[in-house]
Amino acid sequence: MTLPQPARAADRPAPSGDLAADAAALAALCADGERLLAALPAPADRDAAASRQAARVHETCRDARHAFLDHHAETVYDLLTARRTRRPRLAELARTAAVRFPGLVPGRDLLAEEAGRLQAHKEGREIDQGIFFGAVLRAPRAGTHLIETMLRPAPGSAALLDGFRRTGTVDLPTVRLERRGPAAHLTFHNGHCLNAEDNRLIADLETAVDLALLDDTVHVGVLRGGRVTHSRHAGRRVFSAGINLKDLHAGAISYVDFLLGRELGYVHKIARGLLTGAPGWRGPLVSKPWIAAVDAFAIGGGMQLLLVVDRVIAAEGALLGLPAADEGIVPGLANLRLPRLTGARTARQIILSGRRLTAGEPDAALVCDETVPAEEVGTAVERAVGELAVPAVAANRRMLALAQEPLDVFRAYLAEFAVVQAARIHSPDVLAKVERRWSRTGSGT
Repeated sequence: MTLPQPARAADRPAPSGDLAADAAALAALCADGERLLAALPAPADRDAAASRQAARVHETCRDARHAFLDHHAETVYDLLTARRTRRPRLAELARTAAVRFPGLVPGRDLLAEEAGRLQAHKEGREIDQGIFFGAVLRAPRAGTHLIETMLRPAPGSAALLDGFRRTGTVDLPTVRLERRGPAAHLTFHNGHCLNAEDNRLIADLETAVDLALLDDTVHVGVLRGGRVTHSRHAGRRVFSAGINLKDLHAGAISYVDFLLGRELGYVHKIARGLLTGAPGWRGPLVSKPWIAAVDAFAIGGGMQLLLVVDRVIAAEGALLGLPAADEGIVPGLANLRLPRLTGARTARQIILSGRRLTAGEPDAALVCDETVPAEEVGTAVERAVGELAVPAVAANRRMLALAQEPLDVFRAYLAEFAVVQAARIHSPDVLAKVERRWSRTGSGT
């Protein structure tokens, strides 16, 4: 079957600057693209020629989306948020954009079509979402508003606050939150996959971080991995194995809620604080010091967490690493944050070459504040809680965050990350690496 070719970028008129006309042109172009894709076999069944055809269609539509947003990102965002009086989170913003501007981002039907597919068998709709969020974050007013929206308590957190204040505990599916004295202890319980991060853990961690920051009796947060049930390390405490590659292979890692939402959500709340919206001269930002207790290893996303906390206590011999070169994806904001701690040369070795650090060696001391025997980690944590619970610490760590990572620097990095990470999770080299690991081990951890 011979299919018509998508329009070449050079043959398409540039956006006129008129929002309605440009939106209509984009919708028509993308509708034509979807008809072309629908006439092809499903991604898993395409031969080389059909795959090239699909790639040309996607490239044409993505160029058009980028050009449209380059002209209209701020205006589009204002329309979607009623001139920034509404605060939709990422997923809701994307859903609203799909309805208001057809073709700009994938709608519910296209996302539902992708939902049950392996990552390697998807069309790559997340790339279209990445183009949208990258443009929004690149726009100063819109990007700042979206960042502030994601710093507010997540839906459902407030409903659990009274219970946490009353009982001092909350048990979420993958996280246990427990108040002990002035500290809130967040323990990861995703033990079947070595406390690797998946959609459920990301959501639970944001809720737990919200509660720790909202409870006025909590002065310090503590992050620690619970004991795992995975056969290789059964019964041991493990901090984190990073992203759950089994879920990535299965297409079950959400770009919006995990890969982008993680950075704008709980990790950023640990780094910068929680926006409560409460009026007053002190401002609406609640910031508290955080401690990470590293047992066994902190890999990938686990090591990324160490870059935003105020005290890292590691068991002797614990491994730290960012396997970006091996996995092929971007390690969150580590590229921005790690060089501040280790210097540029060591950061490049860790990120670009996969170098691992071992707690106790000199370079690991650039990331870990204290290294102790495994059986003394708990004692060291309690000592650190006592040191960091004093009132001046929270004020000073907030000012450090402002100095080290100004909001506009964070926004500019996230604008590029949103696009690059969306492309990376659909890149042939990443898909091949995930498939090889799956074929070799039958799991992603």
